[in-house]
Amino acid sequence: MGASPTPRTVEPLPARAGTAVPPEPGRVVAIAYSGGRDSLALLHATCRAAAPLGLQVVALHVHHGLQPDAHAWLRQARRLCARWRRRGWPLQLRWARLEGAPAPGDSVEAWARRGRRAALDRMARESGATLLLLAHHRRDQAETLLLQALRGGGPAGLSAMPAVADRAGLAWARPWLDQPREAIDAYVQRHRLQPVHDPSNDDLRLARSRLRQQVWPALTAAFGDAEATLAAAARRAQEAAAALAELAAIDLAPLVDDQGRLQFAGWRALSAARQANTLRAWWALQSGHGARQALVDRVLAEAGATAAAWWPAGGGWVCRLYRGRLRVVPPDAGLRPPAEMGVPRESTLDLSRPGRWPAPGWSGAFEVAVADPAAAVRGLPPGLLCAVQLRPRSGGEQFQARPGSPPRSLKKQFQAAALPAQQRCGPLLWSSDGALLFVPGLGADARQWAAAGTSALTLRWCGDPAPSGSHLSGQESGPDKAAG
Repeated sequence: MGASPTPRTVEPLPARAGTAVPPEPGRVVAIAYSGGRDSLALLHATCRAAAPLGLQVVALHVHHGLQPDAHAWLRQARRLCARWRRRGWPLQLRWARLEGAPAPGDSVEAWARRGRRAALDRMARESGATLLLLAHHRRDQAETLLLQALRGGGPAGLSAMPAVADRAGLAWARPWLDQPREAIDAYVQRHRLQPVHDPSNDDLRLARSRLRQQVWPALTAAFGDAEATLAAAARRAQEAAAALAELAAIDLAPLVDDQGRLQFAGWRALSAARQANTLRAWWALQSGHGARQALVDRVLAEAGATAAAWWPAGGGWVCRLYRGRLRVVPPDAGLRPPAEMGVPRESTLDLSRPGRWPAPGWSGAFEVAVADPAAAVRGLPPGLLCAVQLRPRSGGEQFQARPGSPPRSLKKQFQAAALPAQQRCGPLLWSSDGALLFVPGLGADARQWAAAGTSALTLRWCGDPAPSGSHLSGQESGPDKAAG
């Protein structure tokens, strides 16, 4: 389940003598307030400046429900805001509790981050704010750049965090993004502020915590100006990302039709770098999320090998090439017949006997033969081939080329075998219990080879369909029926 932020309460400014006049619409400033050092300092500084300016400040607190002290942090936030209101500061507190839990395969960090953003956005808008302040500082920026680099991020990822981002009329701003952490520490000490401590900051299972505790001290010991230079690198990456976005807009303008389809021939006429840049921008524009690197790599490598193709993009999304245009197919399109999408069906075949068997839904056939006992590469046990499942590549498959070698991704195996793109498009064969058996162009997975001295069959994928009969699970036909 995903997070479901639910605002629980609002603690308004009490109406009493000496209190600032309620601000006009548009004069509300929201602060993302966790109770930690940085957000506490930002809330204090904003409150001090707000009253003379006639601004209302709203502290937004998100209760993630992940730490035993989360209830105590909320109580402390309520006491703090009440105390500062008694000073006459124009302050409200809004808080929300995240409901649910991370979905299977989702990280707690990613789940909490999405839920927190949604809750902050909702509470800020409900309070009438047009400006939401975040307390990230220069070291946060440097850490974000390093984490993005370690994850293989491109210019957009290496841009780290923007100083200001407009999201549907609500400005998310980081006024301290150029400030060193030491300046915030000094502010907290000067005003004797008492922040809470989140133990997750010490949890080495979390990537940012490992970076802060194990990497950052050694990095700054060797490079004393690392924080400033990495933050400067993030600014240059932001400039590069903006320039690439402008270039993509120029390239896409003549190539995208009124249905959002990308003209294939014009796109392929661009340089390889501009193809990749334009494909990412087009995919994000049409789908609302970024394209996986595996999708970009496959489309660039394989799109020129066929006039019609499709590529899974994760989460049920599909990139389809049909009649000279690329199209983004959303997950709900899977409710239509696969033939209508041009997507091969997942099907089952009996390949346990020699012969040539066309693959339903695919442009090709499998040739099955008895393995030569003297051959270096052994075949597969016939018992494994009685009901093999034919599936397209979906990403993440691991193939072992020979016994003793490590399983590697199909992309790396194809590259190692110098296999042309047009020979990578056949169906993968899987056993009924989910084991990868055979990859066109690479052969049988070594983990499934038949034991020496036992009967075995070899397979070969032929890209051109054969006129012989089929041997589907549950039925028999064709001239090769009696070959075994």
